[in-house]
This record gives sequence, C-alpha cells and structure tokens, in this order.
Amino acid sequence: MAGQHAVQDVTARRDPVVAGERILGPDGMRAWHAFLQAHVAVMRQLEAELVARGGVSLAHYDVLVQLAAADGGRLRMHELAARVLLSRSGVTRLVDRLEADGLVRRATCPSDARGSFAVLTEAGVARLEAASPVHLDGVRRHFADHFDQAELRELARLLERLPADGTVSGARSEGEAPGRSA
Repeated sequence: MAGQHAVQDVTARRDPVVAGERILGPDGMRAWHAFLQAHVAVMRQLEAELVARGGVSLAHYDVLVQLAAADGGRLRMHELAARVLLSRSGVTRLVDRLEADGLVRRATCPSDARGSFAVLTEAGVARLEAASPVHLDGVRRHFADHFDQAELRELARLLERLPADGTVSGARSEGEAPGRSA
C-alpha cells in the first residue's frame, strides 16, 4: 500500500495538469488553456484566409503592416524584428522572401554601414491594401464578434496588463489584489 501511494505521488508530480493546477489553481489553468486554444484557432483561421484570399501569409502581412505604420514606410531590421517578435535571422529570411516578391526592398543605413532598412514598395502597399479587408474581416468574425463592446473593453483592459515586450514588470506581486497593478 505504501509503495502504491509513492507511485501515485510521483505520477501526480509529473502530470502537467496536476502540477499546473497546483501552481496556477484550477481557474488559472482553465484560463490559460482557453487563451492558448483560442489563440491557435483564431491564428489558424486568419492564416488560411489570408493565404487563400489575400495572397500573403500572416507573417508577411504583419511585416507589411509594421512597415506601413512606420515613418517613411521603413524600419531598421532590428526594429522590425522587435515589432514582429522574430529573431533577427528570422526577420532577415522573411524580408528576403518579401524582397524576392517585390513587396519590400532593402536600403542601406547612411549612419551605419552595417545596418539596413526594410522599405515598403508600391507593390507591398498594393498587396497590403488587398489583404487588409480579408484580415480585418477575419479578425471581426473569428474574434470581435464573439464579444459585445463592454466585453471587448474589459478584455483589452485585462490583456493590456500582460507586458507586450516579454518583461514581467506588469505582473502582480504575490498577495496583491486582482485588478491592481504594481
């Protein structure tokens, strides 16, 4: 009997659901799983629709959006990598593909010979203009339509607590009341 309890204890410690509920609590685990499942489902739908109807992948669309929003339609490669949450090598490969398609071009940086800019081309602007209605319609159908305006405001408020840059500065301290940030 004692050996059986030891095996169950070891199994419980190794079971990620049991460990997750112990660390996050059942509500924390439920929220985390719902967040992950919703994110994956929405992103898959947006990706499929953008490729089929917008002629561009979600990653390519994101780069085009970031460049369109930037001053002069250009960003240093490291700035672009930070905005699209890719490594420098990842954004380099992505820009290589966009450049091959004529959607962006590279320009040298006058103040740093080693640095370069990714610059949105007219073809990139046209592709972005064609893809934007597809993407925005998808975001509305797969995300926003599932909430009323008050829920969207509350969801935005809650998610804005999460740091967008990967830091933990927005996290609550242990024992701090929910709804109050440090």
